[in-house]
Amino acid sequence: MPVWDDLVGQGRVQTQLAAAAVDADALVTANQSGTVPPSSSKMTHAWLFTGPPGSGRSTAARAFAAALQCTSPDRALGGEPGCGFCDGCHTTVIGTHADVEIVRTDQLSIGVKDTRALVRRAQLSPAVGRWQVIVLEDADRLTEGAGNVLLKAVEEPAPRTVWLLCAPSLEDVLPTIRSRCRHLTLRTPPVSAVAEVLVRRDGIEPSVAQAAARATQGHIGRARRLATDEAARSRRATVLRLPLRVDDVGGCLKAAQELVDAAAEDAKQVAEEVDTKETEELRAALGAGAGTGGRMPRGTAGVMKELEDRQKRRRTRTQRDSLDLALTDLTGFYRDVLALQFGSSLAIANEEIRQDLDRIARESGPERTLRRIEAIFACRQALDRNVAPLLAVEAMTMSLRAG
Repeated sequence: MPVWDDLVGQGRVQTQLAAAAVDADALVTANQSGTVPPSSSKMTHAWLFTGPPGSGRSTAARAFAAALQCTSPDRALGGEPGCGFCDGCHTTVIGTHADVEIVRTDQLSIGVKDTRALVRRAQLSPAVGRWQVIVLEDADRLTEGAGNVLLKAVEEPAPRTVWLLCAPSLEDVLPTIRSRCRHLTLRTPPVSAVAEVLVRRDGIEPSVAQAAARATQGHIGRARRLATDEAARSRRATVLRLPLRVDDVGGCLKAAQELVDAAAEDAKQVAEEVDTKETEELRAALGAGAGTGGRMPRGTAGVMKELEDRQKRRRTRTQRDSLDLALTDLTGFYRDVLALQFGSSLAIANEEIRQDLDRIARESGPERTLRRIEAIFACRQALDRNVAPLLAVEAMTMSLRAG
């Protein structure tokens, strides 16, 4: 299966990347054979993929990385790189290629230390592949200092190193970095295209796939999770009941507490799955075996403290991500209400609760709905500024009250 098959609804971007992969292949071939490289090329050393959540930024970057490493013999016969079955494509897609570094973070940010390690790697020549490729899936999480470290590498790249940066928007990346990258904008995929890929790739029933794609408005990852995870469907249903429970102050405060508690529980579950294993593996690596009675060797307390701090930051991000997902669902609820109030032809995302949407649309006007959507956005901004989650959510639910 060609590496582009998972890139849903992005025909224009796929065409540009495929053309660049062809030129990249020609550059490497010319370099290896000692011939003159093409006088013009669509290939460049740094790319920036932007687009709304669920548009497939990381999928596009990974597919392009695979095409750059493609070793299919069909290339010599005029075929495009990115066959999907050669060793270069396969190992890139599954994440084991020696010359492709996929960087994502479960922390709140990417710091200077980690970025310097990436820059050092980027200076190396490819070990087995055709290019040294660094895919930075969370470029928007670079601290200012880390961004300045990365800037140097992007300004003076090694001859066969390619940086593929992913971020929600241009504004999420330092101006000095984005000005040195070729920019590709991805769009939200059509609901029908997302449903089709869920059926084809994941074997999901067409009706379930269509409902999940419609409910998430084309967000591929969320649609897959909604279609396959009963707990995710239950959490979403709970969130969509929140606008029906904020008629008085008590209801607002109770709904806010439950929303924050659910996000904290999600973070706790992730911690239970990951933290214990990480801690035990590090303790064993540092020599806290059975022969020591479980005691840690001297000089290792700092290492353990560093792990604990990293785990705490991961729990904080997990809670924020869970809350952000709930706020996205709430925005979708009021977006449907607004569409009904204006008599729009837009498809209703939450068709399964149509009666509730109709009732709220009748009981309030578009201006009130817009203010509610603004309150949700304000809550997201407050969380980004490290406002205590409960305070931010309580302020939001009070603004969602009827009247």
